[in-house]
Amino acid sequence: MIKTLIAVVVCCAAWSAAVAGPKIDTSPDRAKTPLNLVLKQIGTIKPHAANEIVDSNWTLGCETLDRDFADFQQYKEYIVPLGIKTIRLQGGWAKTEKVKGTYDFTWLDMIINDARERGLNILLETDYGNPIYEGGGGADLAGGFPTSEEGLAAWGRWVEAMAKHNKGKVRDWAMWNEPDINKKHKPEDIAAFNIRTAEIIKGVIPDARIAGLSLASSSPKLLESCLKALAEKGRVDLFRWFIYHGYEFNPDNSYQKVEELKATLAKYSTKAKMRQGENGCPSETATKFALSNHPWTEFSQAKWDLRRMLGDLGHDVESAVFTICDFNHAGREINRKGLIHATADKKVDKIKLAYYAVQNCVAVFDNTLERVKQPAVGVMYDKATASFAYRSKKTGQNLVVLWDNSGTPDDAFVTQPAQVVVKDLTIKEPVWVDLVSGRIYEIPANCVVKAIGFTIFKDIPLYDAPVLIAEKKLVLK
Repeated sequence: MIKTLIAVVVCCAAWSAAVAGPKIDTSPDRAKTPLNLVLKQIGTIKPHAANEIVDSNWTLGCETLDRDFADFQQYKEYIVPLGIKTIRLQGGWAKTEKVKGTYDFTWLDMIINDARERGLNILLETDYGNPIYEGGGGADLAGGFPTSEEGLAAWGRWVEAMAKHNKGKVRDWAMWNEPDINKKHKPEDIAAFNIRTAEIIKGVIPDARIAGLSLASSSPKLLESCLKALAEKGRVDLFRWFIYHGYEFNPDNSYQKVEELKATLAKYSTKAKMRQGENGCPSETATKFALSNHPWTEFSQAKWDLRRMLGDLGHDVESAVFTICDFNHAGREINRKGLIHATADKKVDKIKLAYYAVQNCVAVFDNTLERVKQPAVGVMYDKATASFAYRSKKTGQNLVVLWDNSGTPDDAFVTQPAQVVVKDLTIKEPVWVDLVSGRIYEIPANCVVKAIGFTIFKDIPLYDAPVLIAEKKLVLK
């Protein structure tokens, strides 16, 4: 009896420590917005934990732990309930090898082992340099590649040691982050460094899946230059994906370039795919980093993140959400792109609206849906819109996602009526869903006109965040 009580006390103490930050709100109104509709609300999206799904299109950023800008222990309990199954980590050469020839992977083991125990998949990035070596490269963002013979040899030994150490744990790898923001790096340098690194990993883990380039830019011209340099060495097929980032204030402005990137890659490979490897939006005005000097709020952040995620999904691109938690970038400022708010000393003190909005999105859009690629949706609206249709692989039930994509997301939650024509898609019991709040509403019968081969949904509320017209059983469970 005493042993049992002790065990309970220990367990409770561990749980208390684990949830030291704010508790996740699981109530139906957890995502609060000013949205006010005359439609009748009939429910709210139920979140799905990461261990409740097989897979989805998204990766969750858990970066900068290699430089101690954030604390994994502070936010780890928020990952699985969010619902994204793959996390992005950075390897941290300078943190791992502080004494030449001595590798201490303890810090990284704690994170990877914990994540794997939670059922998460790892995308492990190989960066940055190590100043203990002359010519060993820079240890932070924009730091240059190793350049000296000693530095390059040491880099190779570290990559090999990390691959051996994580064989059987990590199958997915990525190359040095954003090499193109260092203007000393030419496309030929980036390609050569990618080949060097990928070949070492493949030598240890033959079935490793490697994402190449990790470019900050989404420039098709830069991609082509890098691919050409890889092709000249016959090494394009080392890579399963090629990563780009490419931030835009209006996330929907990305997709002309995305389609050009895909077309460029198709000239060099029939196997590899483009992958969006890092994108997110601040929750307040920033003076540094991507999307700075704009009056962002939690409202506009949530809208932006959803539009980027569903725009990527609609363009058949694997996609990353940057990032799980705010981080304090030493010497710069706190990067407020996190789904969770953190203090300057890395303590989690608030769950942002974007966390719940992303949770709503991934609860609906996992790998049980497939995109209906033929033109299936027409939208009559005063402004430009985006729209995509999806079908359940198992049940055949359908949904349509759409939003006003005419500008940068703002703080307004005022809808305007749209007339939506859905062709060759049956939605027997349609509901309207707001993905920011997760609220599910009835669509009145007099707003649905059915004809042979198509359905017209009249006066559907639309604004600058994604909404759904969906089969009720797909979203209300």
